[in-house]
Amino acid sequence: GGAFDGIDKIIQNRVGKKGIGFGAEILLKKEKQIGEILKNVLPVDLLRFGLIPEFVGRVPIVVTLDALDEDAFVKILTEPKNALVKQYQILFELDGVELEFDQESLSAIAKEAIIRDTGARGLKAILEGIMLDIMYDIPSRDDIGKCIMTKEVIEKMKEPILISKEDLNKKEESA
Repeated sequence: GGAFDGIDKIIQNRVGKKGIGFGAEILLKKEKQIGEILKNVLPVDLLRFGLIPEFVGRVPIVVTLDALDEDAFVKILTEPKNALVKQYQILFELDGVELEFDQESLSAIAKEAIIRDTGARGLKAILEGIMLDIMYDIPSRDDIGKCIMTKEVIEKMKEPILISKEDLNKKEESA
């Protein structure tokens, strides 16, 4: 479901009309992914969907976007300048704690977003749900130097790996 939920049926009716006789092309919805169907959208489909002609006439180019996959969600979480993961890392730095998300935890968050079908906007709600207790506890713990988020934290609501400042210092000295 997206902003134009149901338009795929209109396009399918136009594109996938069943023919009769030799060489007739029969397109079944099961054979085509909805994304592939949407790539065939035309202004006439938007009109049949219910958009007014005055609006459709002002949109010179109609494009479709592919659904976000797990890799895209992980990139959204980590790559932009103001990515959600970076925002939480900055918040933790204010308390002197390094926050790390392992790759499996990022994948688990992405999979949850796909299950919820809320798009990239849903990532914030997922992360807030996961981080709520941790964000509450960390400021009261002066001994913590690093917090590692794992797949188990995301999927099974387990505690993150907390490494004390003392252990971090020992690790740095031995390196």
